[in-house]
Amino acid sequence: MKRSTTEGVRFEKREFSGNRFPEGDYEECRFVNCDMAGADLSSSNFIECVFEGCNLSLAKLGNTGFRDVRFKECKLMGLHFEECSPFLFAVEFDHCTLNLCAFYRVKMKGTKFLHCQLQEVDFTETDLQGAVFDECDLAGAIFSQSLLEKADFRTAQQYIIDPSTNRIKKARFSYSGILGLLAQHDIRVE
Repeated sequence: MKRSTTEGVRFEKREFSGNRFPEGDYEECRFVNCDMAGADLSSSNFIECVFEGCNLSLAKLGNTGFRDVRFKECKLMGLHFEECSPFLFAVEFDHCTLNLCAFYRVKMKGTKFLHCQLQEVDFTETDLQGAVFDECDLAGAIFSQSLLEKADFRTAQQYIIDPSTNRIKKARFSYSGILGLLAQHDIRVE
């Protein structure tokens, strides 16, 4: 059976929550204010698509392809991005809520997180080389065996990163953010 391909379509205020999303390839499509909470997006490919004001919380992402996809002002809580297809995986998040998401072992070089909530997100063994965390809340986020070289945390808040268990060479931190690198040592900086 041939896969369906949808190009350049704007989906606005569509309800997909809790349902099987129509499987296929979506190229240069725009999803605006759509409810996809709990939807099954498995095996669909999104290529150069934009999701704006959408709710994708708890969606199933088994072998879902995200290639050059931008999420803007979206609610993406509890997603398991490690289940996505790794082939050409590239995403950007702008003013999104990504609390309780998992990026275990995902390659995300140069990914931009702009003004995002990333509370209790699992970045274990994630490749975040050159990633940007601009004005992001990382309270409770887990960084373990993560590759953070050249990542930018200068305006990020509430992160705790252990330099002995993560690679942080040439990563950028603000002076006030240095406390997030010392937290595991139980010392006081006054």
